[in-house]
Amino acid sequence: MKRMIHDTLKFALAGVLGACFFVAATGCVQQEKPVQTTTKSCCPPAVQVGGEEVVTTCDGKNKAKIPKDLTGKGRADALMDQWRRDHPDSDWVQHEKEAHALKPPADNSAVLKGDQAKGHAYGEFSETDLLIWARETEKMVAEGSRIFHSGDALGSTVGVSCDMCHPHASNTHPETYPKFQTQLGRVVLLRDMINWCIENPVRGKKLDPDSPEMRALEAYILSERKGVKMDYGKH
Repeated sequence: MKRMIHDTLKFALAGVLGACFFVAATGCVQQEKPVQTTTKSCCPPAVQVGGEEVVTTCDGKNKAKIPKDLTGKGRADALMDQWRRDHPDSDWVQHEKEAHALKPPADNSAVLKGDQAKGHAYGEFSETDLLIWARETEKMVAEGSRIFHSGDALGSTVGVSCDMCHPHASNTHPETYPKFQTQLGRVVLLRDMINWCIENPVRGKKLDPDSPEMRALEAYILSERKGVKMDYGKH
């Protein structure tokens, strides 16, 4: 849970930094004698050293050297590139997607077109809404993938992770739940079976059924069965 909260804050910070770098690129980086203004800049002051400017990046901790005559998008890209080098874990979702070939969420662009663009219970949506939906969904699935593929994240005492028995979440059949599960002797949900696996093959402690870790694991397993017909109770 701490990792998910940390990563949520980190993505939010990345967005703020991106906006700040754009402002920097378009002229808010201060010189040694900044122009007096009533608008407070979000950007740290820059110091000229020869043909370069040394800029404290917007995390307030690191510095970037850029040509003093670099402007516009080039300046923004240079600052963002330095920030990414200083924060190598900022792209963990993309790395997880590539490492385990995660499937993309549904394309919701139809809600912006034709009749579907009208009469939504929660109002009209924008392209920004669609981007948020996709990013947040992918982030949850990626977190589930991270846990699924890590014995340490699962709390295994024998070094076992879910993917050792279920590569790419194969043979999990989330579309068949709820169903009577012989191992537990009762009708169960997918999360009940996940906990059975954690306690037995993985040799770890079961998760709170509504914990962020369990929700992420369910999200990942369900995502891997994208397009499969729901058929609860099937064995």
